[in-house]
Amino acid sequence: MGTGVARNRGSAVTDIFGKRKVAIGVIHCPALPGTPDHRGQSMTAISDQACADAEAYVAGGIDGLIVENHGDIPFVKPADLGPETAACMAVITDRIRREFGVPLGINVLANAPVHALAVAVAGGARFVRVNQWANAYVANEGLIEGEAGKTLRYRASLGAADVAIFADSHVKHGSHSIVADRSIPELTRDLEFFHADAVIATGQRTGDAADPDEVRTIRDATSLPVLIGSGVTEGNVESLLDVAEGVIIGSSLKAGGVWWNAVEKERVASFMELVRAVRERHR
Repeated sequence: MGTGVARNRGSAVTDIFGKRKVAIGVIHCPALPGTPDHRGQSMTAISDQACADAEAYVAGGIDGLIVENHGDIPFVKPADLGPETAACMAVITDRIRREFGVPLGINVLANAPVHALAVAVAGGARFVRVNQWANAYVANEGLIEGEAGKTLRYRASLGAADVAIFADSHVKHGSHSIVADRSIPELTRDLEFFHADAVIATGQRTGDAADPDEVRTIRDATSLPVLIGSGVTEGNVESLLDVAEGVIIGSSLKAGGVWWNAVEKERVASFMELVRAVRERHR
């Protein structure tokens, strides 16, 4: 629906993926150099592990991938991230792009869209995910502020206007008491006003399902495509895709349903059968 807060920019989902009702698999990179859980693993070994997950996703029929530094727990604020994080992720992203050829996105935690854009440009990714694009909230890392203005100026300086921004609304892993006087529709419209290209709805933390009513509230507040960013499973993907343009999935396609385990091709293939059924219904 039209919201009157920004010029209509079409659908970044169909522009990037060439289809509606898409599934994007998350590659949770192991701990990168300079982070607490890194134990001297070489970049070749790290990228081999990321590529093994990418291969399982692609063999199972996934539509695209997000490369994420989820192994870098505990995360830090963007100002405290060293350049090594972007450098390592760019190496991994470039290799995945060359070997598998599916559309890629980048998420640099915690909430580091400038780093993510640098990775996207160096590695050939089509979009970045940003957990807090506008406004502010209190996260595990402390006070996290949206960096839309800074990031879009950086994107312009790189000549990277074709790298899309996928931004979370009412993002997981935090408290929104700072903006509690503003409704979810208002917060969602702020994303569109600040030039996001897609909106992501989530549950309360990694692996938690999004509330379908909240997804509808977000969808009805924006003309941008809406995706589900957590808690997607075989049991709920069909109902979620009936109200959203895409899902971002990781944990439930891994051995034991645990984010740090390997992706299982058979799980991906079974999941994608359901995604394709929904896509066919919405043709």
